[in-house]
Amino acid sequence: MIVSNRERQPSRPFAVARLSLVLAVGLALAACGSEEAPGGATPATPATTAETQAPPVPTAETAVSDAVSALSVDELREAARKAYGENRLYAPVENNAVEYYLALRDKAPDDAGASSALTDLLPMTVIATEQSITREDFNEARRLAALVEKAQPTHPALDRLKTNIEAREKAAVARVAAEATSAEEQAARQVEIERQRLADQKRQQEQAARELAQKEAADKEAAEAKAEADRIAQQQAEQRAAEQRAAAARASAAAAPTAADLRPLSMAAPTFPRDALRARQTGEVVVEYTVGTDGSVTSARVVRSEPARVFDRAALDAVQSWRFQPISAPVTTRRAIGFNPGS
Repeated sequence: MIVSNRERQPSRPFAVARLSLVLAVGLALAACGSEEAPGGATPATPATTAETQAPPVPTAETAVSDAVSALSVDELREAARKAYGENRLYAPVENNAVEYYLALRDKAPDDAGASSALTDLLPMTVIATEQSITREDFNEARRLAALVEKAQPTHPALDRLKTNIEAREKAAVARVAAEATSAEEQAARQVEIERQRLADQKRQQEQAARELAQKEAADKEAAEAKAEADRIAQQQAEQRAAEQRAAAARASAAAAPTAADLRPLSMAAPTFPRDALRARQTGEVVVEYTVGTDGSVTSARVVRSEPARVFDRAALDAVQSWRFQPISAPVTTRRAIGFNPGS
C-alpha cells in the first residue's frame, strides 16, 4: 500500500461549529421576538444543518486513523522515516511521523526505533498543542493532545492541556457571543487561523528537525570521542602492563642467583676408580649440575669425559654429594673434575 504525500486539509474546527450554532440560535430567537407568524403563531427555529454539527472529538483511541493503522509494519516504518526526514513531525493529519510511529508501536511493541522516536517527538507535540490553544485552533489542539495521550497516557502535561483547551474555548464562545460576530467574520477568522497554523507548524517542525539533527550529531560525536578515549586508555593500559612485566622480568633477572653466588659447604673429592688407579690412567670429566634452594645438588649429568666412561660414575657420585649454602632460586652450572693418580 502506498501512502499519498498529499496533505489532507482538516475539517472545520469544533470551536467554529459551536460558535456558528450559537449565532444561528441567537438570530432565530431575535426574529421570534420582533415578528410573529400569521395568526399569532411563533415561527419554528431552523433545524441544525450538517454544516453546523461539531466533528467528533479526537481521543487517544481515534488519534491514529484507520488508514494509517491499516499499513503494514514495513510500510509504517518507511512512511515514518520519510515523514521524519521531510519535517512532517506531527502534521498534517494522517501523514506525520508521530501517527506512523504510534501505529508502528501498536503493531511492533518491541520496536526500539519507534519508542526512541516518540520519546524525541513528544515534547515538540506538547509545545505544538499549547501553540494551537493560544491560536484558538481548538480542534487541532485536541488532535495533538490525543496524540500525546496515545503516546503517553500519564504525561504530566496532559491534564493541563485538556483543561486549557476547554477553558480557552469557553472564553472564546463567550467573547464571540458578546461581540455578536457574524458567521462570515468567523469563517474569515477560521481561514486566518488555518493559514497561521500551517505556517507555524511548518516553521516549528523545521526548527524541531534541526534540533533533532543537532542532537543526533552531538550524540554521534560524543560516542566517537568516548570510543577514541577508550581506545587510547586501552593502549595506555596495555603499555603500562607491558612495562610492568618488563620491569618485573628485569627485577627477577637481577635478583636471580648465578654460579658466582654459590658458596660451597662441602665438596668431597671423587673416589679414584681401582682399575684406572692400577693402570695409572688420568682423565677429566665435565659435569653439569643444578644446586637447589636448600643447597643440595638436585641433578647432575656428564657433559664430556676423557677417556670416555672411565671416570663418569666417580665424578657423578662426588658431585651429587656436594652441599652449598641455601639460595633464593636453583642455579645450574658446570665443573671440570680432573683425575690424576699422582696427585
